[in-house]
Amino acid sequence: MTRGPAAQPPSTAPSPSGEGRPGSAVIHIIKSLRPEQWTKNLVVFAGLLFGRELQNPVSFGRTLVAFGVFCALSGVVYLFNDILDRKADRLHPIKCKRPIASGALSPAAAGAAAFVLAAGALTVAFWLGIPFGIVASSYVALQMLYSGPLKHIVILDVLTIAVGFVMRAVAGAVAIRVEISHWLLVVTILLALFLALSKRRHELVMLADGATSHRPILGEYSPYLLDQMISVVTASTLVAYIFYCISPETTQKFGTDYLGLTIPFPLYGIFRYLYLVHQREGGGSPSEMLINDRPLLICAALWVFAVVLILYRPFGV
Repeated sequence: MTRGPAAQPPSTAPSPSGEGRPGSAVIHIIKSLRPEQWTKNLVVFAGLLFGRELQNPVSFGRTLVAFGVFCALSGVVYLFNDILDRKADRLHPIKCKRPIASGALSPAAAGAAAFVLAAGALTVAFWLGIPFGIVASSYVALQMLYSGPLKHIVILDVLTIAVGFVMRAVAGAVAIRVEISHWLLVVTILLALFLALSKRRHELVMLADGATSHRPILGEYSPYLLDQMISVVTASTLVAYIFYCISPETTQKFGTDYLGLTIPFPLYGIFRYLYLVHQREGGGSPSEMLINDRPLLICAALWVFAVVLILYRPFGV
């Protein structure tokens, strides 16, 4: 009996045009906005929390709008970055599955979505206030520079990421017109540096010999160098937070010296994160680690609860 041609398995290669079922482009655009990463924008709430405006409905509403604006703008940056890095992302074991890198979403469609979303978000930002609009616009400009030349400059790459977190904190304070302590800004940039350096280490170790082909700047780092930097930033972050909690300025501002009782939470949180980075090969996505690691999530929740309890004294503490 003559055999026919062997059956070919269905092709799994994505359509380069991004065409598919109706509405699939919208789904891919939403996925490219990386909503799972939006927890980084919770830094916007620092001004509300430490400005003692948490019980003010107007301030709470303005902060929610500010949070939404930064979620949209960070999504715009992710789209822009994925368009620029689509060729390199195809070589990455995880990033190759992103809609633009895989071909499920065309660069043209992603670019159009980014333009519309950026225009809408910045319009809302300036409606919230000119100072907030300026900070939001500066954040986008900085992130665009990072996606371009800055991510190829050693040390400046991680510093740019850290400054982005500081701008989120500043934006949250500007949105509700409260002062934010210089100490908190220092803690924010140091903590962001800790996360950025840990992410670099994870990429370097995970990609091994292929690290530089995916991200050339990784060739300027080594696990030993990054471990040294992480050690310095870890100690600096904890010292800065401790000084903030026990400083006379903080005691006078909040009328209590109990904020020092919250120090064990960042101690445990940072040490837990280091454990996950070194023992569990984590650190690739701080947002996913926070959400997926229960002890880390509980620690963060307890820290927020303790700060609210001390600063707002809901039970007459």
